[in-house]
Amino acid sequence: MQIKKMPATERPQEKMLYGGASGLSNSELLALIIRTGTSDKSAIRLADEVISYTNDNIGDLGMAEVRELTEIDGIGEAKACSIVAAMELSKRLMSGRQSAVRSRIRDSRQVAELLMEEMMCEKRELFMTITLDTKLRIQSKSVISIGNVDSAPVHPREVFGPAIRRGSSAVVVAHNHPSGDPTPSEQDIEVTKRLAAASEIIGIKLLDHVIIGNGVFTSMKSEGHL
Repeated sequence: MQIKKMPATERPQEKMLYGGASGLSNSELLALIIRTGTSDKSAIRLADEVISYTNDNIGDLGMAEVRELTEIDGIGEAKACSIVAAMELSKRLMSGRQSAVRSRIRDSRQVAELLMEEMMCEKRELFMTITLDTKLRIQSKSVISIGNVDSAPVHPREVFGPAIRRGSSAVVVAHNHPSGDPTPSEQDIEVTKRLAAASEIIGIKLLDHVIIGNGVFTSMKSEGHL
């Protein structure tokens, strides 16, 4: 199959070499990830169509899956995998930067702000543990369980394992509700009580269990469940 080359005016690689990445549009950056076009579409045109697929909301591209992207004419499995891989790497870089900041956890709102962008758009439930030192500064943030659309099974050993290995003084746990409604379920309440009981035995304080919704959150401690 003949691959269509970009005309000189559409070469984002040259723009990046001479002007840096900040001067490129979203379409041009995505075209660099896609790399090549097809017989009738340039890489820029394909990039435009991928962004249009997300209703011109580039943030939604981070939630796209390979099989969804291959529905776009001209985007095969290889290009779709490259796009999803780039989005995942971006998430991990963001997560790494947040974890590197040794901020002190003061309340549940701060926990929600830390995790909201990462968790509220997830289509599956993620259960996360944040470990804290004696001054309640963040040591690590890790996903310990990935579930389906309405549950993420967890066990106390998985929750407190990272804290034990790091010699942490306390932990905060959190999970998201893909429905966007952070109202605690009976299972959420049961898990919170089980983790609280385990924290007493282990000697690592469970400060809170935060449920992330769509721009809103619930603190199990504030609700009286902890």
